[in-house]
Amino acid sequence: MSIQKDSPHKSFPLRPHHLLCTEFFKGYGYSDEFSANMSEVISMMNADDPEVTLTAEADIICRGCPHNKGGICDSREKVCRYDLSVLELLGVCEGNTSLWSELKRSARERIIAAGKLSRICGDCQWFYICGK
Repeated sequence: MSIQKDSPHKSFPLRPHHLLCTEFFKGYGYSDEFSANMSEVISMMNADDPEVTLTAEADIICRGCPHNKGGICDSREKVCRYDLSVLELLGVCEGNTSLWSELKRSARERIIAAGKLSRICGDCQWFYICGK
């Protein structure tokens, strides 16, 4: 699954809570397809530092997720709660567009370093990786 970057000014959609997931990703996940896509997204974002638009809908990471059912997450209630918490703690709104590096820095400072990760996603099945 290749990520196409049509122009240098393209903005990629990203669920706010995925800022946290990408920080702790270890190379495995729901499926091989998910892991490959996640690795590719993180590599591209770190290399290109593109603009990212925060969305509460399926994003480029959701493409490879087995919970993505036709663009709708079958864990919608939980991930929407995560997204809203991240938006609140970052002080931004859905639709905000910023550079990947700026969003990552803000998430590290305002959520991870501030000890607020468990408040957002402590009930996630992958939290044992992130909460260490």
